[in-house]
Amino acid sequence: MPSLFERLFGKKTEDTAKKTAETAQKVSEEAARARREALEAEKKAAEAARVAAEQSEKARLATIKAAEEARAKVQEELAKATGQVAAAAGARTYVVKSGDSLSKIAKELLGDAKRWPEIYEANKALIGDNPNLIHPGQTLVIK
Repeated sequence: MPSLFERLFGKKTEDTAKKTAETAQKVSEEAARARREALEAEKKAAEAARVAAEQSEKARLATIKAAEEARAKVQEELAKATGQVAAAAGARTYVVKSGDSLSKIAKELLGDAKRWPEIYEANKALIGDNPNLIHPGQTLVIK
């Protein structure tokens, strides 16, 4: 037969321990559920950010492509106009190849590499401010 102390305190201690363990288990399960929900929310936010970045990159690439196409069209029209002006003025034209420079073209066509400024001045509208930046496919007027 249980003692008076066990009868008074023993059962309560066992019940309290069991209830504490059950409560701890419930708290643990609730914390795990809350963490899973938080991770799922973070995953959805990350996916939304990835999709937005992908769309932004596609738009940026489309803008670059459109700008390159417009530049190519302008260069083509300028080359055509340059050729027409050269033909009307009785001047020759030269289509820039890879590896060309104004001095190399001047040496080849004018016989003296030091005459490159003449080619540059005649084609300044096409070449721009930097005479070192000529591109393959450009049509230069040679006077």
